Amino acid sequence: MGWCAHICRALCAAVVLFVIAVVVFWIVISPSSVKFHVTDATLTEFNLTNNNLYYNFKVNVTARNPNNNIIVYYRRITAIAWYKDNDFSRVSLTPFDQGHKNTTFLGPIEFKGNATIKLGLQQLNEYYEETRFGIYNDLAVDFDFRIRTKFGSFYKSGRFKPPVVQCGRLSVPLVSSSNGNSSSSTFSFSPRRCSADSFFLDRDINKY
Repeated sequence: MGWCAHICRALCAAVVLFVIAVVVFWIVISPSSVKFHVTDATLTEFNLTNNNLYYNFKVNVTARNPNNNIIVYYRRITAIAWYKDNDFSRVSLTPFDQGHKNTTFLGPIEFKGNATIKLGLQQLNEYYEETRFGIYNDLAVDFDFRIRTKFGSFYKSGRFKPPVVQCGRLSVPLVSSSNGNSSSSTFSFSPRRCSADSFFLDRDINKY
């Protein structure tokens, strides 16, 4: 029994020291979340008929890794387009690696095709009003990633899924495909910062 007690105490001490080491390591590394911005967005088609949305939606996005000691390996990237709480298109992007203090350009990402969406009465009225003005609000793009990370030169994580990056409340003018001009000559797209909090935490960890 004495040896068992000593072994148990040693194991407990090792676990405690490991946890402390991980916490200290994380504090020292203190990673900042990757910064995402939608720099441009255009619509050349956006027509809703009998719950069928016909669309041609393009966005340009930048991803900035502000860290000095972290490399991000993007192994799966899915861009998801939304309109008024309806996801209407998904696009898979090419995986890439992002080094320290690096800005990567994603785009143009093109969502093109048709999809069935169902808008409530108020949302449908908003759609008609937006069509009249030629500017569509409540567009959004989400990014669903699966990544690996390398901290310094000695630790490389397994693959995990960070929280979904959300680029919402985009107001995008409809551009005439014939002359390239916006149907609203006084409006131009304003770049938007995306929500990317806690980017280096596994979003599935809370499921367990």
